[in-house]
Amino acid sequence: MPRPAAAKKTPTTYREAYAVLARVAGELESGEADLDRVLPLIQEAQAAYQVCRERIEALQAALGEIGTADEDQADDEEQDREEETEAELD
Repeated sequence: MPRPAAAKKTPTTYREAYAVLARVAGELESGEADLDRVLPLIQEAQAAYQVCRERIEALQAALGEIGTADEDQADDEEQDREEETEAELD
């Protein structure tokens, strides 16, 4: 009777999660994974994938905020230049 697999700690960083995904992929691609081990491997990979996805989405959101702030600043500067030009023409 197979013994239950030890509970794996869910990775908390992108690097840890990526390492889990690489390890699981390697084990599955090797063809050496016992059939009883495939489902736990897939579940472990799903948890790691979720961590990676959350980190990527957080980074994209942060970059989007930076990009939006930069665009807002550029728009403000352009508007200031236009107002200065109009004032000079008057």
